[in-house]
Amino acid sequence: MSVVRRPLLTAIAAGILLCAMWFVPSANATSEQSAGQQQPPAATQDDTAGLTLADTGTGVDTTPYLVAGTAFLAVGVAFVAHSVRRGESAV
Repeated sequence: MSVVRRPLLTAIAAGILLCAMWFVPSANATSEQSAGQQQPPAATQDDTAGLTLADTGTGVDTTPYLVAGTAFLAVGVAFVAHSVRRGESAV
């Protein structure tokens, strides 16, 4: 592969990644309400004194996320190591 085509492939890959990220839903902490309902007033500091964080429940399996994150990290490290090794041999 020629040197001229490499930046083009990088730009294409970056564009595909950005397009894919466009479809990732955002995480909103608010509930959806119809236009006719009113939202409750904001809680004051006195109202929140006895509140704690919501319990996410038991049985939430985070193993797939940990495995996938570790795999992506390993692939990234391999790419960096390969590029460094390739750059040193070109000198």
